[in-house]
Amino acid sequence: MSEYHPSQHAFLDLYGCPTHMLTNATALETALRQAAEHVGAHILSAHFHTFGGHGGVTGVVLLAESHITVHTWVEYQYAAVDIFLCGSLKPERTAQFLQAALQAQSFEYAEHSRGNRLFNHQ
Repeated sequence: MSEYHPSQHAFLDLYGCPTHMLTNATALETALRQAAEHVGAHILSAHFHTFGGHGGVTGVVLLAESHITVHTWVEYQYAAVDIFLCGSLKPERTAQFLQAALQAQSFEYAEHSRGNRLFNHQ
C-alpha cells in the first residue's frame, strides 16, 4: 500500500475579470487545462456548461490528482475557482496561472490541507 500524502484544497476568488473571459466556456476550459498541465497534473476529462443569455459558465477539469473547477458570475466580473490537488502538486502555482489567464484585477486565495489524520497515522 502506498503512503498517503495530504491533499491541498485551494479556493481562489478572482475579481475584475473581463466579461468576455467569464462567458467563454472554450477559453475557460483551455485556461483550466493549461493550468493543470502547468503543474504536471494528468487530465482525465472535462465538462463545461454555459448558462444562456448573459449567464456565466460552470466547469470542471477532472484530474488523476483530483480536480479544478470554475464558476463565473458575469454581472459581478467574478470567478470562483476550486483547486484540489494530491501529492506534491502545488495549487498556488495553479492559482497564479489562472489569475493571469483570466485577467483578474485582484484575487483572494486560501488553502486547506485534506486528510491530515491519515498522514499523521492517527
